[in-house]
Amino acid sequence: MTDKRQSIQERLYELADEKYRVFSQKLTPGKTNILGVRLPVLRKLAGEIVKEDWRAYLKEAMEDSIEPQVTEQGNEAEASMEEASMEEVLLQGMVIGKCKADLEEKLYWTTAFIPKIDCWPVCDSFCTSFKITNNHRERVWEFLQPYLWSDKEYEIRFGVVMLLDYYVLPEYAPLAFAHFDRIVHEGYYVKMAVAWAVSIYFIKLPGLTLPYLRDNKLDDFTFNKALQKIIESYRVEQDTKEMIRGMKRKKTD
Repeated sequence: MTDKRQSIQERLYELADEKYRVFSQKLTPGKTNILGVRLPVLRKLAGEIVKEDWRAYLKEAMEDSIEPQVTEQGNEAEASMEEASMEEVLLQGMVIGKCKADLEEKLYWTTAFIPKIDCWPVCDSFCTSFKITNNHRERVWEFLQPYLWSDKEYEIRFGVVMLLDYYVLPEYAPLAFAHFDRIVHEGYYVKMAVAWAVSIYFIKLPGLTLPYLRDNKLDDFTFNKALQKIIESYRVEQDTKEMIRGMKRKKTD
């Protein structure tokens, strides 16, 4: 490990908040390598890294495993500093998003980064940071296709969250709906991503999305979760919410 990466890991440990670690762990069941560093703090640190030799940092970071070595006492926050915490993986994604590089180089780093996505916070934070998509939608759409067709839970979620972040547009809606209908995966975080995406499409493009809600191939769980998210939105009128409630699928024995 280089001195630079070690110093970054040491800073992450210094910035950790135990109460926030406990809170974060409740939101990400099964994750044991959480330090408890808040997202605004990570974004600030990423901004500092991109002003330096960020390529060298990413190159070394991408070569390392993301699974922690937990101490004998079982304290997850004391995972071996030879391994990356969830926060360091979040940080790497933010560096890719913030770095001054052209699209193809960012996609190169993204390809290396995606296998490290193993929880929804890393996935969703990375998608949010990849704002270069706004200027290159066609090329990024092409890049996303293998992930949308993947059989891996977090690769699919990555693709779906990218759609809801950057492709809620009339010209992309039919293509997105076709993907949602085709995705068949039992992973909870896939189903919830699709439900979330469908709700965002309805909220922003109700005229295009309502026919899809009335005729789609979504499984009952995903469909009903999408309706629930629409109903919970403050951006949807009450009479529309009543209509959406009436579309809920009944459980069948």
